[in-house]
Order: sequence, then structure tokens, then C-alpha cells
Amino acid sequence: MNTRDHKVAVALSGGVDSAVAAALLGRQGWQVLVVNLRLSSFGPDREHLAALAQHLNIPLKVLDLRQDFARRVVDYFVAEYCRGRTPNPCVKCNADIKFGRLWEQAKIAGATHLATGHYARLRQGPDGAWGLYRGVDRHKDQSYFLCRLPRKLLANLIFPLGEMTKVQVRARYLEMGFPPLRGYKESQELCFIPEGRYQEFLRDRGGCCGSGGDLVDPQGQILGRHRGLIHYTVGQRRGLGVPAREPYYVVEIQPETNRVVIGRRSDLLSSGLLASRTNWLIDPPGGGMEAQAVIRYRHPGVGAQITPLGPTEVKVIFATPQAAVAPGQAVAFYQNDRLLGGGWIEERIR
Repeated sequence: MNTRDHKVAVALSGGVDSAVAAALLGRQGWQVLVVNLRLSSFGPDREHLAALAQHLNIPLKVLDLRQDFARRVVDYFVAEYCRGRTPNPCVKCNADIKFGRLWEQAKIAGATHLATGHYARLRQGPDGAWGLYRGVDRHKDQSYFLCRLPRKLLANLIFPLGEMTKVQVRARYLEMGFPPLRGYKESQELCFIPEGRYQEFLRDRGGCCGSGGDLVDPQGQILGRHRGLIHYTVGQRRGLGVPAREPYYVVEIQPETNRVVIGRRSDLLSSGLLASRTNWLIDPPGGGMEAQAVIRYRHPGVGAQITPLGPTEVKVIFATPQAAVAPGQAVAFYQNDRLLGGGWIEERIR
């Protein structure tokens, strides 16, 4: 491919990763368009963004997607918590906003490709089809968050940092002479909530699930009172207020009865899960298949048998029981380092 004949839009967040990604592509001869997404009232310093763009010698385009982000990500986040589920706004944002709305606008601006600073890799197979793989730096690998991207988009994506480690990227940032970060913090999962105070955020958005209720064991025996469902997530150990020799964990959240089910470590274990709205980055399997299931970010993964139950529904049976399977989270499927796709966890199989 003659890169000089193609324009790539780079999502510029204001941090090290996206800045280095844009610089690398420019050095490779691409026509580079840098775009900053304005998603909420909390974002990078505008002067710093302008300084990065000036250093890159590329005009900066700011794309205001606050309304789309609020509707597609924030409203989803609130609704999932009100259903007693554990949302994953990063997975949702990547599919709908960063690789959805941004890509739509980039094409209008003449871009043929879209690049980000994600630590993930793309490879083209012998048949010409593109596959998405874990980044070389396993401590920074972000492929899990990309499990719901449309397969047809892979041919238009570039991940310049996929073959690099975070240490190497930081070193390149300094070598390239970029302006100091001036207190810039690495992006956090809840980028739209300052200091991670999501309970306050949820109350301000309508007070869902805010009243206290019963803490019960798996048999329904009342063990205490909870402060409101928004204060609890599956797998949580701290802040339960129930003294015992062995620690209790949150096993299930029941919004229909306003109850939080707590139990011992063994009660957290699940033999599998049911997932819906599965998105495949390969040809959808016609029958059962073996793969590695990753049930949350930083989960090491576990061998599993995946059985399709319908067009987008799958049953996943783990090789060994797993703790804290949380409805609402994303489950991603891998074979070796290749990301096969992912779905939304609906319920655990005990």
C-alpha cells in the first residue's frame, strides 16, 4: 500500500499513546488527521492538545460527541446498574463511539483508515481476511475492549503500538520531543465520572436503586442490611458489614426484590455462563468450539467450550469453575492470541 495516497484519522486523547501513534504514522508517510473526541465536561487540557498537534505539525479537529456519548454510553451505564448488572462502558464506547461515530465522521473528512493508541495487533491471513490479536505487551493489552467492533471494520484499522511495550512507547514520546504531560493521567474506565464516584453520579442521574434493603445468604436467610444496590458489585468483599470468621462476598444482586445475596468464596464459583448479542470477528461457528474465555479485563482467561444457542446467544462451559461471573460484563473469546469476538454476560451457570 502506498501510504501517501491514504489518509488516516488518529484519535488524539492528549496522552502518550495516541500522540506516539500519530507521530509514527506520519513518519511512515500517511496523511494524518488528528481528532480529539469531546465526550463529557471532563477531558484533556485544550492547550496541551493544541501543543501536541502543533508538535505533530497537523491541524487538530475537535469532534463534539457529548450528546451521542450521553445517549449511547452514559444512559446505558445508568440503566445497567439499575438492573443490578455490572456495565462495561469502555467496551460500549469503543463499539459505538470511537470506532462508530468517529469512523463515520472520519470517512466524511476523506479518511480511508482509523488509528488509535490501543495496545492490540492486526494481521492479515493467507485468505486476505484480517484478524485482531492481543498486543505484545500483555500487561497493557487492550484487545478485550475491542471485542464488539464490527468485523468489516478491521481492514480499515491501524494500531501502531501493538508491537510495542508501554516502556518503549514512553521512551519514544521523550525521544520525539513532545511537550511535557503536565499532570496528565492515564485514561480511566469511568472517564466521565470524576474521581470514580459513580454512586453519587447514579444518584444524581435519577436515584435508581438507592434505597436500603436486605443482605441475604444464598438460601434467603437475612444476614443484615445493605445501603442501596448501587454500592455493590458481584465479587465484592469489603463494606458488607456482616461479621464472620470467613469472609462474605457479593454473589448476586436482585433489583426486583432489592436484595443483595452474599455468600462464601465457594458460592461465587460458576461452571459457566450464558451470553447474548455475541459479536464475531471470525466466521460465526456452526457448532461447538473450544476457546479461551475472558470474563472481565485483567482476567487471565480460562479454557471453555462455547456452544451457539441461537443467532447471537452462546453457552460457555469453563474447564475449571470461575469466580465472580458478573451479568452485564463482556466476555471475550480467544484462540491463542487471536480475538474471536465477544458477547454480554446474561447469567452465570452454577
